[in-house]
Amino acid sequence: MVFGRGKKAKKDQAAEPGESPETAGSAAEESTGRAVTGPFDVSEVDSTDGYVDLGALLIAPREGLQLRLEIEEATQRVVAVTMDLDGSSLQLQAFAAPRTEGLWDEIREQIGQSVGSQGGQVEEIPGVFGTELVAKLPAGTADGAGGYRVARFIGVDGPRWFLRGVLGGEAALDRDAAANLESLFRQIVVVRGESPMPPRDLLQLRLPKDSAPAPLQGAPEFEQPERGPEITQIG
Repeated sequence: MVFGRGKKAKKDQAAEPGESPETAGSAAEESTGRAVTGPFDVSEVDSTDGYVDLGALLIAPREGLQLRLEIEEATQRVVAVTMDLDGSSLQLQAFAAPRTEGLWDEIREQIGQSVGSQGGQVEEIPGVFGTELVAKLPAGTADGAGGYRVARFIGVDGPRWFLRGVLGGEAALDRDAAANLESLFRQIVVVRGESPMPPRDLLQLRLPKDSAPAPLQGAPEFEQPERGPEITQIG
């Protein structure tokens, strides 16, 4: 499926007459930025047809994809959506962000502090979406022995929003196993809305509308909503 973008990418080009090398370099950077490679703001796509509409997030369908909406017990609101594919998972949350600065640098630091307070460890690593965090949290095994649960945090700052993903299963450890979920993450469309919101407030998620058309071939299946894992509370 090809997704249109409001901003046209410039291919590698020589500088035009009168165009400085610095200007040409800036154009090349723009051609590889978030607005070109995703995830996208709703203003950057030509059409939202064909996506699964979850309110603040629009998800591209894919064969074998399952979606789980996670519920906050106290408020009964949807606080996250998890994509399950090929034995791995990617939990998604979108937040309001300031107009002039991103949240990811600050949130990474807070995740590290939270994981450390639980006896875990974090490591910052370079990734396809910029700086990522790999967190190891203590977790008991079936035989009662100690062990670790590994989660890989990715984050992208967009226009007045921040999108966070938490990869679990094989995708947290193996780049090849994460490739399909990373591809889906790139295709996500965030619908921020125009209402003023404090930074870090969750953007509203919801079940797909009952009036939605019949699922397209390859559309994801929905599992029953469930309470989200404790790791959703980090950051």
